[in-house]
Amino acid sequence: MLSGKIALVTGGSRGLGREIALTMARQGADVAIVYNASDAAAQQVQQEIEAMGRRCCIYKCDVADFDAAKTLTDTVISEMGGVDILVNNAGIVRDGLLLSMKEEDFDRVLSVNLKGAFNLTKSLYRHLMKRSGARIINISSVVGLMGNAGQANYAAAKAGLIGFTKSVARELAARGVTCNAIAPGFIETDMTGALSDKVREGIAGQIPMKRMGAPADVAALAAFLASPAAGYITGEVIRVDGGMAM
Repeated sequence: MLSGKIALVTGGSRGLGREIALTMARQGADVAIVYNASDAAAQQVQQEIEAMGRRCCIYKCDVADFDAAKTLTDTVISEMGGVDILVNNAGIVRDGLLLSMKEEDFDRVLSVNLKGAFNLTKSLYRHLMKRSGARIINISSVVGLMGNAGQANYAAAKAGLIGFTKSVARELAARGVTCNAIAPGFIETDMTGALSDKVREGIAGQIPMKRMGAPADVAALAAFLASPAAGYITGEVIRVDGGMAM
């Protein structure tokens, strides 16, 4: 379904980004993995993708740094031959009630989660306009739709990403480039896996389906949105949340 395409996935070494990268590779895409923490985790994803017979390059970059993002995209285009699918997934959390939240924690979350998407999209904007059927997929969150106590910074960034998605979609629609957002709910990742049983039970109680989702649930949607079958879908925010925010 994605044969011949090149996908760039930020935050691609762990969690949702890792699963999205692997899923797109299984469907025929070559993948550029962007990460900012564990070299070993990025190398592991690279090995798994290459074992499928697909090309995979890994790039360490702080997506919040505009100049670094531009250098990154230039390098990816040079080394891999282009980018057809951009997945803005990189994100961090620095939770705390607003009363005690530090300014640097608010700024850093917005810089990575929102400005990072701007940096990558801006750097690839002209390039994507020239790629037939190019796709931009932004990973938002149901928190950006509902809000969440203790996550004013994260919710603001994810809500901002929704407005960013719709604006970019309008700008690029006439060029045949789609831009959509996915809003996951609670997904089984390393982060949620560290929660206590009591907290996990409380979370499940808020979800109509009474369970957390799997990274594969989000990755399957990302792969569909990247495919030719989704060519007439743009500017959408699609929840993967077990009904949590309906």
